[in-house]
Amino acid sequence: MNSYLLILPIFLPIALGALSKFIRFRTRRAREIFLMIPVCITSVLVWVLILNRPEGTFTLFKFTQNLAISLRLDDFGSFFAALIATLWPFASLYAFEYISPEKRQDAFLALYTMTYGVTLGVAFASSFLSMYFFYELLTIITVPLVMFTMTEEAKYAARKYMYFSLGGTAFAFIGLIFIIVYGSSDIFQLGGVLNPSDIGNARLLQIVYIFTFCGFGVKAAIFPVHSWLPEAAVAPTPVTALLHAVAVVKSGVFGIARITYFSFGAAFLRGTWAQYVALAIVLFTILYGSSVAVRERHFKRRLAWSTVANLSYILFGILLLSPAGLTSGMMHMLFHAFMKITLFYCAGAVLYQSGREYLSELDGLGRRMPVVFVCYTISALALTGIPPLSGFYSKFALGSAGVSDGGIWGAIGAGVLLISALLTAIYAIYPAIRAFFPQKSATLPSKDIRDPNAYMLIPILLTCMATVLFGVFSQGIYNALYPIASSIVGGGV
Repeated sequence: MNSYLLILPIFLPIALGALSKFIRFRTRRAREIFLMIPVCITSVLVWVLILNRPEGTFTLFKFTQNLAISLRLDDFGSFFAALIATLWPFASLYAFEYISPEKRQDAFLALYTMTYGVTLGVAFASSFLSMYFFYELLTIITVPLVMFTMTEEAKYAARKYMYFSLGGTAFAFIGLIFIIVYGSSDIFQLGGVLNPSDIGNARLLQIVYIFTFCGFGVKAAIFPVHSWLPEAAVAPTPVTALLHAVAVVKSGVFGIARITYFSFGAAFLRGTWAQYVALAIVLFTILYGSSVAVRERHFKRRLAWSTVANLSYILFGILLLSPAGLTSGMMHMLFHAFMKITLFYCAGAVLYQSGREYLSELDGLGRRMPVVFVCYTISALALTGIPPLSGFYSKFALGSAGVSDGGIWGAIGAGVLLISALLTAIYAIYPAIRAFFPQKSATLPSKDIRDPNAYMLIPILLTCMATVLFGVFSQGIYNALYPIASSIVGGGV
């Protein structure tokens, strides 16, 4: 299969999403069909490309002889692309109903569809410069989605997200420059592009790695550049679901993994102070995010703080720089995407159907919206790490990898995961308790409140079902991911 086909999944949703803004559709259904068709075709194309991977690299355009925006599909990019392509059609279906009362739904759905192509650009990027290009474009295209409601709160959240993201890419740019200067090229390569024996100042490059880590860490919501993420919960739920589960935050995690293994290289970083500083940051982020989530009383923001913690779960596995660590990190990246998108779908359904945003307002809603809250409860239990649900296996794999491969920092990490699991049980399950077991003094919600229609219920049910099935097949998933991780950590040896 020819490499030029890699441009199609990127171009199709961007082009047709933009075109939809200028077409006057007679009905809402016509707009939905027009946008859903390219979304589904794109997902099919991505899976076809993954299963029949093109050889070589496709160059979009060149800046110099050695610097270009180019695309290539490798094992790690395929993993991220598959995650994006699987979840996006569900997110679009959910968005059609959720955004239907808004006057500017045409602009929202156009940008939402275009974001799909840009995110795939991050996954398909063959070089640091290419990923940086799509990464910047992702910020630009998602800022209007965050501020879509145009309330003062939404405008503030969008400005904060933009300032933090632009600052992060400035730090990442430092890494790009040093990789170009000290590396054989900026093309992603197994084992990285640095040759430690030829580097006169390894300490300087380790400092640069920390800058780059923090730069991409903005979108991965590491402490102290995390606060934009809970603020962004003011955005419409289809946006927050993708912000927190797939597109933006996972692009940050993906970016860190790329520069760690494919630019600087695991061999260069393993056992250095740079690895330990990065591990310390993510472990503190796990504790901090979990602790604040317990105190948060706003339903969606509580889930947002949970995302802050769980993204650093993934980074903990990545930064162990071992096959087991990377495998468990990829596993939690997959499982968390489905768990968290289900939880946000449920929170959004509650807001859409009842207008309720705070935990104190959930009393008795489980009796009025049983499907939503059963799915919420299952996903909350999975996020907590209750067997045999998927979250248990990915967290157990992370803890095991920390103890076996991470030395003292890995052991500390395993302890942090245990503390975070206890905090997760408190903040994740509490809304379900309020919904199914209301306080005696609470006034039960109106009988007019009910589960949403199929546009919302189908994505909720399918992503929740996936959370359960991933637990059933967790060992097979681990076994499938381990050879990929082993090759990446070993530099392809």
